[in-house]
Amino acid sequence: CGIPDNFRSRIFEKFSQADGSTSRKAEGTGLGLNICKTIISAHQGDIGFDSQAGHGALFWFELPETQL
Repeated sequence: CGIPDNFRSRIFEKFSQADGSTSRKAEGTGLGLNICKTIISAHQGDIGFDSQAGHGALFWFELPETQL
């Protein structure tokens, strides 16, 4: 369904949910994206998203290339 404009700055915070009502359609605790960001940041990577409210969201991440 996309990320509302007023929620974009908080999307990677712990326990953040765009719809915090008790009648929301999606379940969850609001920890998943924070966990992803923590792991990716620990590997010197970056995570982000592109979204249009009402049209969906695309999440992406980048990790540095390493030499083995």
